[in-house]
Amino acid sequence: MANSARDNILAAVKSALAHPREQAPARPDLVSSLYVREKGKDPVLVFAENFSARKSAFHYSESMDEFRQQITAYLAERKFRNIVIWEKELAEELAGCHVQFNTSDRNLAAADCGITLCECLVERTGSIMVSSRQGAGRRLSIYPPVHIVVASVSQIIPDIRDALTFMKKKYHQRLPSMISMITGASRTADIEKTLVMGAHGPKELILFLIDDAKAHA
Repeated sequence: MANSARDNILAAVKSALAHPREQAPARPDLVSSLYVREKGKDPVLVFAENFSARKSAFHYSESMDEFRQQITAYLAERKFRNIVIWEKELAEELAGCHVQFNTSDRNLAAADCGITLCECLVERTGSIMVSSRQGAGRRLSIYPPVHIVVASVSQIIPDIRDALTFMKKKYHQRLPSMISMITGASRTADIEKTLVMGAHGPKELILFLIDDAKAHA
C-alpha cells in the first residue's frame, strides 16, 4: 500500500515536470518594505510607543532649554556617582547644566551611568542604532549599568532597512566595524526561563528625545 502511494506521488511529480505551466509564478518582492506607516499617525508617537513597550524610560523635550532642565533634574534625582560622557558635543552641551561627569576612559568599570548620542532611531521597532564610529565608541553603551541616550526627532527613521541605507549614505564605503541595534535594556531568560536584567549590557535604557524642529523654530 505504501509503495502504491509512493508511486502515485512520483507519477504526479513527473507529470507536472513534463507539462510545465504556461505562466510562471510571480517572483516574490524582496525589495519593498513590509512596514507601512499608518496614515495620519505621528512617527514620533509610533516610535515612543514601541520604545516604551520595551520597558524603557522616555523623556520628550520641546526645546533645548527644556531638555537641559529635564536631564539636570533626572541626574540629580538618580544621584549617580560616576557619569561618563565621551562625545565632545554632548559634553559641551551638559557642561553648563551643573552636572558632574567624567570624560576619561580610565576606570570605566566603576561608571554607573553612560550618556551617549546615537546614529538614528528606528520607528517600527522602537530601537536605537549606535556604531563604533561615534565618539562613545563600542564600550560606553555597554559597560555602565545605566545607558542614557540623547537624540532628536529628526533622527527617527521608519524601518531597519532605511536605517542601514542611512548608514551607507553617511559613511559610504567606510562603514563602521560595529553597527548595533539597541531595543530596550539588556535581558535574558536563558537560565530556567527566569528574566534577568543587565545580563549582557545595561540594566536600564533611558532616552531623552529633543524636538529639534521646535528647538530651532
